[in-house]
Amino acid sequence: MILCEKLGQTYLSGGRELPVLQDINFTLAAGGFLAIVGPSGSGKSTLLGLLAGLDRPRSGRVVIDGQDLGALDEDARARLRGEKVGFVFQSFQLIPTLTAKENVQVPLELRGQGGEARAEELLARVGLQDRAGHYPAQLSGGEQQRVALARAFSSRPRLLFADEPTGNLDAATGATVIDLMVELNRESGATLVLVTHDPELAQRARRVIRLQGGRVVSDATAAVS
Repeated sequence: MILCEKLGQTYLSGGRELPVLQDINFTLAAGGFLAIVGPSGSGKSTLLGLLAGLDRPRSGRVVIDGQDLGALDEDARARLRGEKVGFVFQSFQLIPTLTAKENVQVPLELRGQGGEARAEELLARVGLQDRAGHYPAQLSGGEQQRVALARAFSSRPRLLFADEPTGNLDAATGATVIDLMVELNRESGATLVLVTHDPELAQRARRVIRLQGGRVVSDATAAVS
């Protein structure tokens, strides 16, 4: 599902190039569950953005489900994300003027599908069937993230990226959200890539890649609970 080969990224800082990622290499099979961990500034979110085709690398390449992102223009990368990729963000990224159900329907409507029944099904799956008509401001942080999770799975993506999905939640609520994410991932067979600074959360994955200073310093299987 993912091939990452000799990937590197730099940014300009004070007129000089600052290396952020250097020589990142790994593959991830379809249906895998990978956690990317490391301290703040290690390049985790930068790597996730490159894997999702949200940014172009300075060197190397990323292949998603057989498609080389470097060979695609911006519109083609956007189409690939719309067809195959779901996202869960730390800050939820819900549309404030839409209800919970309408937020879940957004990816389906962008593909020309109504998706009302699918949205209702997923909101029930995450325990929010009674909150479908509520707006984000009327929901708690944990409820908003569950809506975001339902939205991420609404179009049945083959690949799900989650960037610090529990970063704005307390420990108990975060654990509930991760339980739901893992369950939905297992049921759907999607490939899951999770970025986190939390080592306990990372242990829920089947594989953990650790970044330090923009480089992979370890790549190992993890105990799954």
